[in-house]
Amino acid sequence: MKSLSSYFTFVTIIALLFSFTPSSADSHEKFVQCLYNYPHNTTSISNVVYTQSNTSYSSVLDVSIQNLRFFNASSKPLVIVTPLVVSHIQATIICSQRHGLQIRTRSGGHDYEGLSYVAEVPFVILDLINLREIEVDVENNTAWVQAGATIGELYYRISQKSNTLGFPAGVCPPVGTGGHFSGGGYGFLMRKYGLASDNVIDAHIVDVNANLLDKETMGDDLFWAIRGGGGASFGVIVAWKIKLVSVPSTVTVFRVPRTLEENATEIIRKWQLVADKLDEGLTIRINMGRVSQNGNLTVQAQFESLYLGGVDELIRLMQKSFPELGLVREDCTEMSWIESVLYMAGFTSGQSTDVLLNRTQLNGVQFYKAKSDYVRDPISDVGLEGLWPLLYEDEAEDAFVQFTPYGGRMDEISGSETPFPYRSGNIFHIQYGVNWQEEGDEASKRYINWIRRVYKYMEPHVSKSPRAAYLNYRDLDIGVNNNGYTSFSQARIWGIKYFDDNFNRLTRVKTKVDPQNFFRNEQSIPSLLSKGRK
Repeated sequence: MKSLSSYFTFVTIIALLFSFTPSSADSHEKFVQCLYNYPHNTTSISNVVYTQSNTSYSSVLDVSIQNLRFFNASSKPLVIVTPLVVSHIQATIICSQRHGLQIRTRSGGHDYEGLSYVAEVPFVILDLINLREIEVDVENNTAWVQAGATIGELYYRISQKSNTLGFPAGVCPPVGTGGHFSGGGYGFLMRKYGLASDNVIDAHIVDVNANLLDKETMGDDLFWAIRGGGGASFGVIVAWKIKLVSVPSTVTVFRVPRTLEENATEIIRKWQLVADKLDEGLTIRINMGRVSQNGNLTVQAQFESLYLGGVDELIRLMQKSFPELGLVREDCTEMSWIESVLYMAGFTSGQSTDVLLNRTQLNGVQFYKAKSDYVRDPISDVGLEGLWPLLYEDEAEDAFVQFTPYGGRMDEISGSETPFPYRSGNIFHIQYGVNWQEEGDEASKRYINWIRRVYKYMEPHVSKSPRAAYLNYRDLDIGVNNNGYTSFSQARIWGIKYFDDNFNRLTRVKTKVDPQNFFRNEQSIPSLLSKGRK
């Protein structure tokens, strides 16, 4: 990564020259001209600016859309900028303010509600797809990762340098590191090493004044905020410095399915009692959904696991703590950690790790809606049995309910250490998801209503005051901001669900670093001083 000092030349002076009150009469043509007039230090910006009249506009816009619900959205960006260097980001921030356009920043495009590429106001997409450099430092167990890189690309680059280093991030390789790390980021190493954001040790961010800041120059408050509070509320994340973690040369994985007829409900009940108390090197999550067996529909719970060690020790642990699953050696496969990344992502055995460099989803892009919950007390058998009929409904053909256990390292980190508050006291996290291929508003309403009914059914069985949610599983059903001014009390409706009491500190940080609330979206942290901004 280039040094910060090389980016600071004239930035503050330029910000003063270019940043003044925008006029509603300004057009996107003037915005583009502003970009071209910006005194770039390095690379011309003209080749990475796409207006709606550009022949490549649609392909550039569509390439990172990961949810078909927003594929043909009527609210499209006036301009897309795919920066090659930091000065392109700085110019976009300055010129957007000057000409009254919002910015939506996109790294991987997996925002569940499309907020990184859809808006109801005139806006620009700042797509970081060209900023994907990754530098792995094996000697110091660190890496610099630009925000446009995917976690698959990161895993791949680590594996090229070491077979005993890894990183605790998500399961889906095409997810962008920019949003994933800034919202928390969890996967099968969470119980051993915490979240991705817990292992961020430095960052580069361009703020509202177009200054490029690192950990030292941004200060403790902003560095705290972007590690779990969502980077898009505070600026544009350019790169992360992360601490790599140790993984053994051999790990063990398994997938064990159990249907209702195979006593799945009782096995899930026991899992709830032990999953967060198992050895921190062992993570067992459950994917529940509808399957067809011998022409009959049933509900299947698939127990999916990564153990940081060999099969013999895993079998001993399971026989001691979770014999109800009935795990046997034949269910298990020993492999390297990077092979386990492919396994958990759903790739077939023997595929090259090169597939991690693919930025498209394994099963293609579908219509999709998700929601989330946290569970502090085990769900009763009666509570589980009331869920199963919902999974038999037509809309649940390609739906799932996923339980991911906590405990281990997550019990050791304070809920105020980062904005991500939900640590000790939580047994597991739930993700609800529904996919569909049918086009049209009526189909979307049907499937979205289905998942909302599931969510409503689960209310008595999950966390309360607040009913917690996970930022990276963005859900606009829990509350939204206004297009203009949003009061603290209005934003707090959704804010405490993601951040609990940390929402208060996040608003103070926002007010300090972006008082006029330039970086905003439907669920961005509000500034307490931006009442008059339109």
